[in-house]
Amino acid sequence: MHTVKIEAVLGDITLQDVDAVVNAANRQLAGGGGVDGAIHRAAGARELREACRPLAPCEPGDAKATPGFRLPARWIIHTVGPVYRDGRHGEAEVLANCYRRSLEVAEQLGARSVAFPAISTGVYAYPRREAAEIAVRTPRGRPGTVTLVRLVAYDRETWNLYQELLGG
Repeated sequence: MHTVKIEAVLGDITLQDVDAVVNAANRQLAGGGGVDGAIHRAAGARELREACRPLAPCEPGDAKATPGFRLPARWIIHTVGPVYRDGRHGEAEVLANCYRRSLEVAEQLGARSVAFPAISTGVYAYPRREAAEIAVRTPRGRPGTVTLVRLVAYDRETWNLYQELLGG
């Protein structure tokens, strides 16, 4: 068992050379906009849709895996983040569960490195700072076989938050 290293990068999650990438998916795992659409396009939308169909629906906070198809990553771990309402409807716990369950699934697959997008911060409207705090706090100090968690920011604002929270 190792303690996980957490790093933040500014870039495209579909290009990450890790064992598994996490997809911020919808309940039907059907592809959509943002990260979900980008991962489906890069992996091969038809193949990924076929692999996802029997796994749906996926409840918020849960995670399910498919092959990575055309991505550099061997696996895609699909997790459904919470839609942010006002922070008083269990959103933080559901978001933390996305990170926890994704790491559990990664370990079941034998993955040692996992790249996460900023789950729920796009159309699901989760405030970036609160989401970044959960993204950094949840895997920190967690023992397990995953040795690298890469937080992939698509924009400089999110990357700056990750850097600040990681002490970088």
